[in-house]
Order: sequence, then structure tokens, then C-alpha cells
Amino acid sequence: MDYKALADKVLGMLQHADGNDPSNGHLTMNNWEWPTGVALYGIYKTYQQSGDKSILDYLTGWYDDMLSRETQPHRNVNTVAPVLTLVCLYDETKNEKYLPVIESWLHWVLEEMPRTEYEGLQHCTVWNKHYQQLWCDTLFMVGLFLAKCGVVLQRPELVEEAEYQFLMHIRYLQDKVTGLFFHGWTFDRRHNFAGAYWARGNAWFTAAAIELYDITRSHSAAMHMIRSAWKDQVLALWKYQRVNGLYTTLINVEETYCETSATAGIAYGVLKGVRLGWLPMEPYADMAMLSVNAVIDQIDETGAVQGVSGGTGMGHDLEHYKKIIVTPTAYGQGLTFLMLTEMMIRE
Repeated sequence: MDYKALADKVLGMLQHADGNDPSNGHLTMNNWEWPTGVALYGIYKTYQQSGDKSILDYLTGWYDDMLSRETQPHRNVNTVAPVLTLVCLYDETKNEKYLPVIESWLHWVLEEMPRTEYEGLQHCTVWNKHYQQLWCDTLFMVGLFLAKCGVVLQRPELVEEAEYQFLMHIRYLQDKVTGLFFHGWTFDRRHNFAGAYWARGNAWFTAAAIELYDITRSHSAAMHMIRSAWKDQVLALWKYQRVNGLYTTLINVEETYCETSATAGIAYGVLKGVRLGWLPMEPYADMAMLSVNAVIDQIDETGAVQGVSGGTGMGHDLEHYKKIIVTPTAYGQGLTFLMLTEMMIRE
């Protein structure tokens, strides 16, 4: 299969999306938000693997447009996500105009972003500060940004901070019995909300932990612990994968709907884990390939990735997750890009 051509198809759909969809604006690329940020990173990784300069031109054009706008984005955990790819572009192009923007967001994360007990990154959003809450989403949205800044700006303390945040989230979000991740934790009330093993939340960790290692190539004690937690999670995911290759939106609740974006993120993490030596080839390569084929089957003739759950806030009961709408989104496209880049490497 021509995975680059498939990625181009997925990108073409995203470039022409106008955001007039039932996903509450999560399909549009015309904003500075987390769905866009996930898509941008997937697009950049596609460029990195293919060397297609038109993709680089698209990315630089997107940032030139956004950075020229008079109204700047509200600063919260989700709006950090697009800055990760900006750091990648700075590393690629050495365009000095990107550096003050990166430094400004870095200052906000380190000095102004709300923290929980023990200095965890509080999952503050535009609508709610989510007092004393850790969410698994934060690792992908902010943790990778810190790590990439640490490497590109040659500031090892930022890599250490990223590793610390991963360890904090592992401590409070990973179930010691199953190895799966809960969606969130509240220090205020000291519980894991609905106790939901939310599929995309698990995928954020599966993808982000191996990405953290790929960015930093750290061999610290912290990274060793992160790797151990990741392997425990992947073993659990293998047990819950459906026969069709997909994961249900609540991983351990079979009657919930199958969810494509989580499956793509998990497939990406597992494929990369096999390639980078975190996992043996068997049985994990077969596990990942089953998911890859299932995700590809969800890409329609327009390039839209179907079967993606909409934006999912913290649920206080499991019914909350069962009722989330299913619709194409920018992050669904983005996680699919990531998965396809690993397949491009294997070609």
C-alpha cells in the first residue's frame, strides 16, 4: 500500500475542511487549539518522513497566518499544543521570528500555568481551570512541548520537567491492577472521577511516552520508569483489543462504540515501540498491524477519518463517555497521520 498517498488524501481533506461540522469546530484548521495542534504535529511528522516540501510550505504558511493575527489565543493547556510543531519548525528552518513566540509560551507553562499538589500541570482550559486536576491529555498537549524545547533550546532542565510530569501522571492515573490509565485525578477530592478507562486518554499516553523518548533519547531513571509503565499499559491494551483491531471508547466496556482516533494513537505508539526496541516484534507488531488496517478501513473516499469521538471532557459517570458524538475531527486526522508515518518507515 502507498502510505504516503494515503497520508496526502487525509491531509487534503483536512486542508479543505471549513469547520462547519457537528464536532463543535474540532475539524477546522482555522484556529489555535488542541485539535489543530495534534493535526499540525502529525502533518509535520509526515513531512519529516516524506521530505515533501509542499507540506513544509503548508505548515510555515499556517503559522505565518496565525502569528500575524491581531487577536492572540487564550493560554491554557490545550492551546499549548500548536506550539510543539512551531518548535519543530524552528529547529528545521532556524526562523528567528518563531523564537520569541516559543519563549513566551514556555514562560507561561513554567511560571504561570496553574499547578496541582506536588507541582503537577493542572489541566486548565478556556472554560474551566479544573482546580487540582490531572488529565492524561496534558502529557501530549504540554509534556512533549517541554521535552522538544529542552532538546532544541539545549535546556536539559526542561527535559527533566517533562519527565517529572509524566511520572506524576503515571502515579495518579495508571491503575496498578490493570495497567490501563484513568482519564483523570482530582487532588481536591482524591479520586479518579468515573474510573473510566477512556480509550483516547490511554492513546495519549501510548503515543506520548514513546514520543518523549524519541525526542530526548534520554536514558535517565525517570525514563526507565516511564518505559516500565508504558509496557504495562501496552500489555493491558493487547488484552482488550477487539477482533476487528479497534478499541472501544471505554476500553473495558465491550458494548461502547469502537473509536478510531484512539486506535490510531495506540497503533502509532506500539509500532514505534517495536521499532525503537521498547517491545519485542511478537506479538506486538501483529497487534499494531491489526489496528492499522482497521483505521485505514475508516478512511472514507474524501480522506475523512470516520468513527472518531468528539471532544471529551471529564466524565463523572460512564454514561458520559457513551454519549459523546462520533464525527471526523482534526485530531482524528492527526493521530492517523502519526500512524501512517510509522507505516511509511516500514515500507
